[in-house]
Order: sequence, then structure tokens, then C-alpha cells
Amino acid sequence: MPFAIWCVFAAALLPILSAFPAKLSKDFDNARPRDPEYWKSGFRARAASAQANGFEAFPIFAVAIIVGLWQGGDAIWIDRLAGLFIGARLIYVFCYWSDRATPRSLAWAVGFLSTIAIFTSPVWS
Repeated sequence: MPFAIWCVFAAALLPILSAFPAKLSKDFDNARPRDPEYWKSGFRARAASAQANGFEAFPIFAVAIIVGLWQGGDAIWIDRLAGLFIGARLIYVFCYWSDRATPRSLAWAVGFLSTIAIFTSPVWS
């Protein structure tokens, strides 16, 4: 199985893991995990935003991998770009958690551009 497919799996898990540290607080009520007051500010709000953006980024990445591989893109190149996407998304989450907006935006752009490159890879293979 190509590494890129494993990256799709990792990308599916990243949003869940993005919010997990915020749920480790003693204030977290598992009976009301989506209580808006809990996620209102600070680290918790940033973790929730990182999670939401991860859910937004996942579909286009997954489709890009499927299209890239299915349409005959270079599997090695797609694997590398998929790894770049996952690395950029990890940096993105850590930047969100630590409230670093500019590096977060740069990491987002790298992830987005790698997705576009994967999607278009059959064109230039």
C-alpha cells in the first residue's frame, strides 16, 4: 500500500488529536463534550479551531490522493507530497496551540499547495 494512503489515514486522525489535549482538563465534562462555554477562549478555542480546520482540509487531501494515484501520477512523488502535507499539518496544529499566527498560516499554505500538487500530479507525470 502506498505511503500516501497511510497519510490519508493520518490526516483523518489529526483533527481528533488536535482537540484531545484540551479535553484533558479537569473542567472537561464528557457528558457535554460540545458545550460552547468550554471551548470559548484560550487554548481550548485554538484547539477547537485547529480541529475544525483539520476536518475542512481532510476531504480535499483525500480526494487529491485518490485522483493522483488513480490517474497515474508518480506514486513516489505523491508519497513525498503526502508526507509534506502531514508534516505541515502537524506544524499547523502546534502553531495553533501555541498561538503563533504567521507560522501557522505558512504551514497551512504549504499543506494546501502540496494538496494542489498531488491533485495535478497526473498532468505533469
